[in-house]
Amino acid sequence: MNLGGSVRFNKTGICIIAIFGIILIIYMTRSINVDTTSKFDNQKSNDLSMSKLLLAAINMAEKGGLEVVNIKNKQNLNIKSKGLTNDGVVNPVTEADLNSHCVMFYGLKKLFPALQIISEEERSEKECEEVVTKQIFDLDGLVNFDPSKVVEEVLPIQDITVWIDPLDATKEFTENLLEYITTLVCVAYKGIPIMGVIHRPFGTLPKTSWAWVNKAKSEDLNPIKKTEEVIIISRSHIGEGMKMVHNAFGDDVKVVTAGGAGYKVMQLVTGNATAYIHSKYISKWDICAGNAILNALGGHMTTLKNEDLDYSSSSNFKNSQGLIATVTNHDYYANKLKKFIADNIV
Repeated sequence: MNLGGSVRFNKTGICIIAIFGIILIIYMTRSINVDTTSKFDNQKSNDLSMSKLLLAAINMAEKGGLEVVNIKNKQNLNIKSKGLTNDGVVNPVTEADLNSHCVMFYGLKKLFPALQIISEEERSEKECEEVVTKQIFDLDGLVNFDPSKVVEEVLPIQDITVWIDPLDATKEFTENLLEYITTLVCVAYKGIPIMGVIHRPFGTLPKTSWAWVNKAKSEDLNPIKKTEEVIIISRSHIGEGMKMVHNAFGDDVKVVTAGGAGYKVMQLVTGNATAYIHSKYISKWDICAGNAILNALGGHMTTLKNEDLDYSSSSNFKNSQGLIATVTNHDYYANKLKKFIADNIV
């Protein structure tokens, strides 16, 4: 046995092994990078970063608005009926409602897969595929909110419910009354609205108003106090709305009509109205965002019985007890409506 012999290495073999090793290292590194950047850190537990959720809510409301504008520009509304409302009126839905739903709902789902989201519209992920695949869902490029300027809050994701209305005021949309159109996103914590986004996609410049209760708000949300009493009601329920308001506040009170719950709330904020009163059923995806914004401004939104609304995922999606919304003097309006409520609402 010759133990003193030399060992010869095959240069080709060494090169192959070295190349394989380098490829393996690159693959493992890329895999690690993808794993850590493709999902938010909060998705590794039940904890949810609320600043990231607000960024996403603003982003999705604006993306939804772009879909609404695109459909309007193409003049391809494809109007259909979802059935009748509680008043026996046709409840329309358009391609704009559905496309906006696709980007808003599945955009939030891609960013926060475990998030509980309730939308006015329904469309499967497969049906949304053509619209969704054109989108990039991230939090880059947003300039109207800097999360570093607020104190972060992390909450259990199971306590969060997001309500979205992909196109508020669809009837007005079909009638080309575009000033009433909004896209809405609301975040509720244990049933209480704490974040609201109201995006107005039409006009010279699209506008987005948002608020995070006790944390931050968009610069435009500086309520203007109005000295003259003006009550805003739905243009879809003029007869009953007028009767209720005049019964409670007298024939001389000024009443204006408008479409869209998001639009009406912004009329309160801008000082064009002092109270928003609704006598009929109204869906919670219509009012949750406005409720959150009013909460952030020290205002209120309640039922006609002056009771807070519950926005938890297990609650009824419809509010059947009417609505009072104000920035100031909420109890004044609630007390004035007591007699009407006693006489007309069970």
